[in-house]
Amino acid sequence: MNQYSLADAMTDKGNFTVPKLSESNMGFGVLGVFLGLLLEVSTHGPHAVPRTSWRHQDLDLMEFSEPEIFNYSTLLLSEERDALYVGAREAIFELSKKNVTVKHNKVQWTVAENHMLMCTQKGKSRERDCLNYIRVLQVVDDKQLYVCGTHAFQPQCDHLNLADFSLGGRPEDGRGKCSFDPSQSFTTVMVDGELYSGTAYNFLGSEPIISRYSPSQSLLRTEYSTSWLNEPSFVFADVISEGSNRVDGEDDKIYYFFTEVSVEYEFFGKLLIPRVARVCKGDLGGQRTLQKKWTSFLKAKLVCSMPELNFVFNVVHDVFILKGANWRDTVIYGVFTSQWGNVGLSAVCAYNMTAVEEVFSKGKYMQKATVEQSHTKWVRYNGITPSPRPGACINNLMRRQNISSSLHLPDKTLQFVKDHPLLEDPVLPIGNRPRLITKDVNYTQIVVERVRALDGNIYDVIFTGTDKGVVHKSVVYEGEVHIVEEIQLLKNSESIKNLLLSSETRSLYAGSDSGVVQSPTAFCDRYLSCEDCVLARDPYCAWDLHTATCVNIFDAPSQRLRKLIQSLNGDADKCPSAKGRSLKDYQRVTVKPGSSAELPCLVRSNLAQVLWKSNGSVLTEASRFHLVGENGLLIYSVAPEDQGHYECWSVEWAPAAGKNFSRLLAGYVLTLDLPPRAPHQAGHVTTTLGSQEKPSAHAAEGNGKRDRVLLTSALAPPSFTATVQFTSPPQTDSSLTPPPSSTIKFLSKQRLPLSSNAPRPDSQDPAAEYLQHSNSIALLFLFLLFFLLFLAALAYNCYMQYLPAPCLRLRAALLGSHKSADQTEYLPCGGKGEETPEKMNMKEQPRQNGSQTTKNLRALRDTGYETEPECGNGQIPSHTFGDDSLSQEKPFDVECESQPIQFADAD
Repeated sequence: MNQYSLADAMTDKGNFTVPKLSESNMGFGVLGVFLGLLLEVSTHGPHAVPRTSWRHQDLDLMEFSEPEIFNYSTLLLSEERDALYVGAREAIFELSKKNVTVKHNKVQWTVAENHMLMCTQKGKSRERDCLNYIRVLQVVDDKQLYVCGTHAFQPQCDHLNLADFSLGGRPEDGRGKCSFDPSQSFTTVMVDGELYSGTAYNFLGSEPIISRYSPSQSLLRTEYSTSWLNEPSFVFADVISEGSNRVDGEDDKIYYFFTEVSVEYEFFGKLLIPRVARVCKGDLGGQRTLQKKWTSFLKAKLVCSMPELNFVFNVVHDVFILKGANWRDTVIYGVFTSQWGNVGLSAVCAYNMTAVEEVFSKGKYMQKATVEQSHTKWVRYNGITPSPRPGACINNLMRRQNISSSLHLPDKTLQFVKDHPLLEDPVLPIGNRPRLITKDVNYTQIVVERVRALDGNIYDVIFTGTDKGVVHKSVVYEGEVHIVEEIQLLKNSESIKNLLLSSETRSLYAGSDSGVVQSPTAFCDRYLSCEDCVLARDPYCAWDLHTATCVNIFDAPSQRLRKLIQSLNGDADKCPSAKGRSLKDYQRVTVKPGSSAELPCLVRSNLAQVLWKSNGSVLTEASRFHLVGENGLLIYSVAPEDQGHYECWSVEWAPAAGKNFSRLLAGYVLTLDLPPRAPHQAGHVTTTLGSQEKPSAHAAEGNGKRDRVLLTSALAPPSFTATVQFTSPPQTDSSLTPPPSSTIKFLSKQRLPLSSNAPRPDSQDPAAEYLQHSNSIALLFLFLLFFLLFLAALAYNCYMQYLPAPCLRLRAALLGSHKSADQTEYLPCGGKGEETPEKMNMKEQPRQNGSQTTKNLRALRDTGYETEPECGNGQIPSHTFGDDSLSQEKPFDVECESQPIQFADAD
């Protein structure tokens, strides 16, 4: 069967098609196309970077947890009672909304021993699974809460009395209201005393339902069919009120958001698709068809994709509905990732409620395909749609047709809804693209707040939690999203399970497995300059000229709001002109020649670039011995030409303002401290910034804290050490986004003009001269040592006959000249001694008898090898030299039979 690729399956009209392949190679073909798409997206896909990063230990956060209690994942905020209710494992807490470290009440809800035994008999873990995880906290009225827990895989629900903070003691069956498994997805919302939920109805989790539980009405649920729900993962549910002034008189609607396995398309694996489903609040089920089932259930596809790359984010993790005064002003925000997590991208998409309503009220239906060899299981329904419209809520038009409730709907309409719950038209995001895309981040939670800035406009501020315990704060400005900052809320790198926002206390609450954390929505006081405050583009923050501080506009008096400076496009030119620094404000750094000097410079913005100047010239990559790092400039082996003025500049581009902004962050005066010329007076020398009578007036950009940091150079002698006093910049946490300036660049020294009091370059330090002399002697000694070792190795190998023939000839000549005549191994086979070649006078006796001449020639031409293995005793046959001349062909041939010949070098 032919199949579509991922992009075909997820885009509304199929922007491109994959050539039809056979079943044997279709999976590999689609997989190859998809892997190529993943590589393209992960390499060239757009992503945003937070401007500022705050570490957990640098912030004043409020945390709550208790020993032996975990999984603080269920949160409920009560603005009326000023309380934050927390559902954990076998415990429910009531905390102060203003300070979560203050605990008002606590109630334990444990599992009885018989229920725990039944849970363990089903193969579940007694320590992990067979406990009671509180999963549902919903407000019934101002006196009680409705609470549900997993209760050892036997869900139970009860009422919690707020007066004495105790359970009612009348447990109810929690099937369909709460999940069996604590790790299973679910969602609930309480609407007018009725609980709407989306979860699994059985122990195995194989029967998902969307249901409504009402004290006065029977259970209403979805049909058990894969066309209705196919392995869904529920994330959120909420009600949208139509209001009393709705012209058509439609009912309120409850929307569910989840990810399910696609029923429309076939893929080489399970293809996931994000959905939005809708039911009507006044639905009562059908009279004959769909009895006790939803008659208004419809679902549609949520699209969150990058059109330029045909890439989709097909898994929704959380949704937040930002409600307005009218339902038409409502905006739905969702966080999405790809089902293949190795892409490393997360996206935030926003949807207008009017677009969602348009799809459900006018969208085309889909039906199961009947054509053989079709590429899809479902196709568009082109027939006549029954009237009233299937899945619609009861409105004034139906009432005029005597249809006042779903019980009066005709069976034809109900049967059509049962067979066609899926709509073809997708819900497209605002702008047809994501609002925000981040790389190497997995978003898990989202909350949104609308803030009115000083310019009178209302901006959406988005808070997104990650699986690493970090929250990103973003602002939507003219359709684009700017990430203001990232905050490390959780001490450990763990997932944020729940995120709530309080508009009254301007606080953010995060729940995780280890505890609850409360954080302010803005950290304005941490911006120390007007430029930083404005470039942050935080709608909560503004610069106060009177106090010269960055303040929260909601905490400032109303009469001073006009004197505050704020610019959401990041135009820092609105700040007053910064007073230039004089040379007396520069920090003085004095170091020994040849040692290292570190000039710190703290840049808080991840979007800023660092620019270093030396005596007015920009340091580039064309020089040597300079290392620009995350925390400053490091100069190796300081020489006289390195003296002068150093300045650290921050250059930040503001896209909304369309220009760069430069700021001087730190200034230094680097000088050399020359030691006495006597080389034997090398000692430990310590210097500090500036003179002791007049310390430096300003730090690099800092908080007034000064550390003493010891800077040493590998090129300087051990006796020379420079101690420099400077502002210590904070270290960067690994879980936060590293700034661009953390990229290390090697910059070389430029030829800088010398100051008037600087020493001449040709005047050399005695210690340096001594070091150079010692280096020359050491190199000469090493050369001689290696040369002697080489000669020794050569002689040894020559002696052991490991080298070629020329060396062996030399060896034979050297050793042969000292051999005594009485050595038996050189005697002929007859055993009689002969004269050695040294005792012969070749000029006086040019010709000897044949035997004597052969012996002499043999001794002279001996190379240490026997050329004839047939030699036996060394006797030379007499017939070989029949005449008195040497044989020219075989001068060394002998016939020996009785005695083996030994090697000539046997000594």
